[in-house]
Amino acid sequence: MPVFIIGAGISGLACAYRLKQLGIDVRLLEQSGRVGGVVQSQVHDGFQFDLGPQSFLSNDAILRLVSELGLQSEMVQANPRAPRFVFVGGQLHPVPMSPPALIKTKLISRATKLRLLSEPFRSSHPPQDDESVADFARRKFGGDLLDNLLAPFVSGVYAGDPERISFRSAFPSAHQWEVERGSVIRGAMKSRPPKGSPRPVLTSFRGGLHTLMRTLEDSIGAALETGTEVTGLVALPDSAFEIQTRSSITSAFYKADAVVLATPSYVSAKIIAGLSGVGAESLARIEYAPVAVANFGYRREQVSHSLDGFGFLVPRTQGLRVLGTIWGSSLFPGRAPEGMVSLTSFLGGATDPALLDMDDAGILQTAHAENSRVLGITGEPAVQQLQRYPRAIAQYNLGHAKLLSQVRGEIARHPGLYLTGNYLSGPAIGTCVETAFATAEEIRKTIA
Repeated sequence: MPVFIIGAGISGLACAYRLKQLGIDVRLLEQSGRVGGVVQSQVHDGFQFDLGPQSFLSNDAILRLVSELGLQSEMVQANPRAPRFVFVGGQLHPVPMSPPALIKTKLISRATKLRLLSEPFRSSHPPQDDESVADFARRKFGGDLLDNLLAPFVSGVYAGDPERISFRSAFPSAHQWEVERGSVIRGAMKSRPPKGSPRPVLTSFRGGLHTLMRTLEDSIGAALETGTEVTGLVALPDSAFEIQTRSSITSAFYKADAVVLATPSYVSAKIIAGLSGVGAESLARIEYAPVAVANFGYRREQVSHSLDGFGFLVPRTQGLRVLGTIWGSSLFPGRAPEGMVSLTSFLGGATDPALLDMDDAGILQTAHAENSRVLGITGEPAVQQLQRYPRAIAQYNLGHAKLLSQVRGEIARHPGLYLTGNYLSGPAIGTCVETAFATAEEIRKTIA
C-alpha cells in the first residue's frame, strides 16, 4: 500500500518528493485546487509578486532539493550585505550587524550596549519555567533592545507577540547556548561554522517562490490528487488506517499502512479527533497569527528613499500598523519593470489581529499611507494587490514545547502515523524541507 500524505504545502510536497526518491509508493492529497499553501507567486502588470513568504535562507536540505530538481539556474540571491532598517522616532535606522555598528547605533542606550558587550564575559542561567522572548530580553539586556530590535524581529519572523512567544521554542539554539555555556553570545561564537564554510544566503527564484512548488508538483505527477478533503482517519485492527475523503464529485475510502499529516495543526486536529482526543486538543491549541500581505508597484521617481537594502521593520511602540516592508525590486532582479520599484508590506499579526476586519481597500490604503510616510512616496501606486491569511503563521507561544510533547506522545501510540509541518521545528521554508526529509527517512526505516 502507498504512504498517504495529507496536505500539499511545502512540507507535504517535500515529504512526497523524498519518499518517491527513496523508491516508496506515495499518494499526496490536497483539499484545495492548487499546491503550495501560503507560498504563492503572481505576475501583475509586469511586476513579479510573492503573495506570502518572500524568500528562503539557503540550507543544505533546500539546496540539495533545488539541485536535484535542476533549478540552480533559476535561483537568485540577495546581496548578503544589504542593510536592514528599523523605523524608530520618525526615521530609518540601520540594524547593527557588527560590534562597531552596535556601539554607534541610536536604537539602544549606552547601558544596554554595555550589557551586550559584556555578556560573553558573564554567566547566567535561564529559568526552569518557560520564558517569553520579552522576559528573556529584559532579563539579559534591557527593554530598549526588546522594543527596537528583538520585538520587530519576532514580528518579522512569526508575526508574533514577544510577550507570548516562547524563547526556548522559537530560538532553541540560543536557549541551549545559555544553558550549556552561560552566555548566548559566547555560545553563538563557539557555534560559528568553520572559516570558509558557505553561509546561508537569502534566496528566491526568477519566477518567485512558487517555482519550487510547481516543480515539486511536476515531479510528483499522478501521485498528487487536488480537490480532495480528508474528513476522518480510522485505525483498523490490522494496524493500518482507513482514510475517509470527499471531493466535489464523490466520497472515497483509502487504506494505508502509513499516513503523514502535513496540514496546519488545526486541520490535523480535526483529522485525528477520532483517533486521539488528547492529541487533537493539543494540536488545536496551537495558535496562528493573521497576516495581510500588501504588494505595491510605484514609478521610481515617486519614492524619495534610495531603497538600498532589504527593507524595514516597525516596532509596535511606533504606532504604525505595518509590521515591516520588503523592498522586493532591490533584493532580486525581475521584480519590477524598468523604471519601477516593488514593495511588499506585512500587516496584522498577533499584536494587531483586528486589522483583518478591515476591507481590502482600507488595508491597502493603510499600508500605502504608512509606507509613504516612511519612504517619502508621492502619489498613488501604479499597481496594488492584497492577500489575506486569517491563519498565516503558527505561534510558538509559551507552553508550545509541552503541547508538542503531548502530541508526539499521542502520535507514538499509533505506529504508522506521522506529522510534519511548520509548527514543529520552525516556520522557515528551509526548516520545513529539513523536517519533511527527516519524516521521509523515518518512514523508510520503518518500512525497510
